[in-house]
Amino acid sequence: MRKKEIIIEIIIFLHVLLFLYAAGSKLTVYDTFIAQMGKSPLLTGFTHTLAWLVPSVEIIIAIMLIIPRFRLVGLYAAFGLMVLFTFYIISILTISKELPCSCGGVLSMLGWREHLVFNIGFVLLGLTGIILMHKKREEQREFVAA
Repeated sequence: MRKKEIIIEIIIFLHVLLFLYAAGSKLTVYDTFIAQMGKSPLLTGFTHTLAWLVPSVEIIIAIMLIIPRFRLVGLYAAFGLMVLFTFYIISILTISKELPCSCGGVLSMLGWREHLVFNIGFVLLGLTGIILMHKKREEQREFVAA
C-alpha cells in the first residue's frame, strides 16, 4: 500500500470509529441525550426529530465509509456533518458556555472549547481525506490512460 492509501485508510477508520461510537453513545443513553439536547436554545422544537436523525445519519455515514464504492461520498458527508457540528459549537460558545454537551460517551466530558478543537481536527482530517482520494483517483485515471 502506498503512503496516500494508508493515510486515507486511517482517516476512514477514525471517522467510522467516531460516528459509530457517537451514535451508539447517544442511543444507549437516549433519554439523557434528549434531555441535554432539550436544554439547547438552538434546538428547541427539533429535539425529538434530531434525537433519531443525528445518530441515524452518523450510522449511515459510517456505513458509506466502510463500503469502498461510497467512500468519497461518505467523506463528503462526514466533512459536512462535522462542519455543521462545529458551527453549532461556535454558536453555543457565543450564547452560553454552561449548556451540557449532548454528544454522549467520552466526548461529553470535553468542554465546549475542547470539543471545538476536536471537531476542527476532524474537519481537517475529512478535508485531507477528500483531497487525497481525489488525487488517488486522478492518478488512477492517468495510469489507465497511459
